[in-house]
Amino acid sequence: LDRPGVVVLHVTRDPAIYARGHIPGARLLTWDQFTTVREGVPNELPSPAELVQRFSQLGIGDDTRVVLYGDPPGLVAARAWFTLDYLGHGEHAALLDGGLEKWRAEGRPVSQQEPPPPAPGRLTVRLRPESVETLDGIRRLIEAPDPRVLLLDARPPQEYRGEKPAGNPPRSGHIPGAVNLYWPDALASREIPAFKPPAELRQWFENAGVRRGRRIVAYCGSGVQASLVYFLARYLGYDAALYDGSISEWIRYPENPLVTGPSPR
Repeated sequence: LDRPGVVVLHVTRDPAIYARGHIPGARLLTWDQFTTVREGVPNELPSPAELVQRFSQLGIGDDTRVVLYGDPPGLVAARAWFTLDYLGHGEHAALLDGGLEKWRAEGRPVSQQEPPPPAPGRLTVRLRPESVETLDGIRRLIEAPDPRVLLLDARPPQEYRGEKPAGNPPRSGHIPGAVNLYWPDALASREIPAFKPPAELRQWFENAGVRRGRRIVAYCGSGVQASLVYFLARYLGYDAALYDGSISEWIRYPENPLVTGPSPR
């Protein structure tokens, strides 16, 4: 925690959670600082310039090592990691395995004191557009399926199968060709959300059809649950992208197909 060049970020939708207790010295990153609503679709990426300004204000520069944790069970921190990876800073960023839950369970200190404002960092954008898939890209994939690309749906199985409609007007099902890979299955425990060992995670992906040389495109309801699948795919060395608009954007267009039923696994 005292090492120069290391910034710990507490990522939350509600600043009151941070105020109740955080890792000493952790800086506050709120949800609205790195997401936006675009054309009615929630949780979209702001412009790179906006993102750089907000991360720089937290003292993050090109050489900063960033450690993220956040609201249980870690989805918001995973989304922030994806955002840094999109900006080209993913190799300098990490998720705290087990989050604040494990930190507290191990009897480590927490603080209610906000650290002093840091000196702004100088963060250079090295944009990775290949980390983000678009609506048109998904449409092309549906029209001409590519065996080198695998769609992964990170939502609960009942949503994937079409038993729980979403949207307004509500629609049910998943994007054609997608395989269900429910994100909590990567955790050893929901109470202490540490990840399963790498070998088990790799088997989890392989059971869904993930292979070396095959590109993964993860999606969910609005690009949050899928951020954890994206992080783990990158952690294990797979070629991964996130369909940022996800189902929230897909169902806005009645011509976009959805299918129901179990995962083909």
